[in-house]
Amino acid sequence: MITKDEIQELLHSTETYRVERTTSTGDMDKFQEAICAFANDLPNSRKKGSLILGAYDNGTLSGLKVTDDLLKKIAAIRSNGNILPIPVMSVDRFTFPEGDLLVAEVSPSDLPPVRYRGRTFIRIGPRRDIATEAEERILAERRMSFMATFDTMPCLAAKMNDINTDLLRTKYLIPLLGNELVESDTRSIEEQMAAVGMYDTEHQCPTYAAVVLFGNKPRRFMPGLYVQYVCFKGEDVTSEVENEMQLEGNYCELLPRLESLLELSVIKKKPVFVSILREEMVSNYPYTAIRELLLNACMHRDMQSNTPLRFYEFASHLEILNAGGLYGNARPENFPSVNDYRNPLVASAMKTMGYVNMFNRGVGQVQADLKENGNQPAEFNVNLITAFKVDVKVAQNYINENGGNVGGKNGGNNGDDIPVFELTEIQKDIIDSIREDGTISVDQMAVKLAVKKRTLEREIADMKQKGYISRTGSPRSGHWEVNIPLNSVVEM
Repeated sequence: MITKDEIQELLHSTETYRVERTTSTGDMDKFQEAICAFANDLPNSRKKGSLILGAYDNGTLSGLKVTDDLLKKIAAIRSNGNILPIPVMSVDRFTFPEGDLLVAEVSPSDLPPVRYRGRTFIRIGPRRDIATEAEERILAERRMSFMATFDTMPCLAAKMNDINTDLLRTKYLIPLLGNELVESDTRSIEEQMAAVGMYDTEHQCPTYAAVVLFGNKPRRFMPGLYVQYVCFKGEDVTSEVENEMQLEGNYCELLPRLESLLELSVIKKKPVFVSILREEMVSNYPYTAIRELLLNACMHRDMQSNTPLRFYEFASHLEILNAGGLYGNARPENFPSVNDYRNPLVASAMKTMGYVNMFNRGVGQVQADLKENGNQPAEFNVNLITAFKVDVKVAQNYINENGGNVGGKNGGNNGDDIPVFELTEIQKDIIDSIREDGTISVDQMAVKLAVKKRTLEREIADMKQKGYISRTGSPRSGHWEVNIPLNSVVEM
């Protein structure tokens, strides 16, 4: 709060843009316009403005007697709904031999433009006026610059010894700026960090981004900053737990651990039968897709939430749930075409360290990788408001005993370790036709089997998908191959 000595200075101050003197006590419109103008702080001085009641323009006192009713009346301006956003202000009475002064001290708003009854008032030197369209645009742009994201804010409880500066230097500064430039930089580590948004010089402390990325114990400052992994034997959280672990630490430590978890515990491969002479390895999930989903969850999560990033593995699907729904310009109706960053500094650092690309192509690449591996598309629940959920089903060719692409019903066999394939009559005729002539065309086959071409094409497409047959080469010069061993077909 302002002091008596400061009041004496303001009474005769030449900084006319931050002081308004008046002898009036009843012109409420004038007072509210003045408070609105001080809150907008068009000169961007970041200094408080003062409305002084009981003084002439030359700084002499009028002999006003400030009553409690007058104090309450002026104080009520703050929250009467006429000035929005609500200004930050304080009101006090000062007594001098020549009379009293009522001083309303107004802080510059971080959310300009501030309006009084829909109009934006500003100070132009000693004058108060209505802002032009260009001046309103300046205030609106300033509002955006003041709206710092959480990761750029100072972590007031953290000190420099809470940051692993060796990690910061080797994992971030050198990849970002180059070894030669970092080695030749003679500034203090605090100044180097401040230059890349990792240190707040005003409050003399690291930012939350520095704590998240390089903090020694980041959960001291953000309790929910960890990954909860649980592997269930069944299909829901009531099932028996097979494995569980809690992964925490700064992102330089946590992200490699997540990658190791995927490689060693989550992503599984096994050989499946393709033909009598060939097997191939199939995965339950594509590593690149699940890695991308986890890294995006770490990048976009709400760091202020006490909820951990939840990574649950069930018998037939994976579930990733992180705090914080769609952010900024991203909406359910435009996801995933439009992207925005809740933690832009963390996202930029993760790109520098090689974990993400920030090209807004992650979801599309995930779906492509899942399709190639034989998984269904990932399901994104973007309507939870305070959370973001992804569900990924296990690949069908992994859970089927014989691979799903090729194999008999229930993986049956004929006693000689040759799988049995139960085919319809038309499917059996197709295979017999191909075995007789591997170059036969669909038109020729339709005539030979006396089947409509459309029906034949539908059956062939189904058999190709299941891996029973395949086509090599062009439609004209290519040939068919049968992937089912002889004597392994049973007609349904």
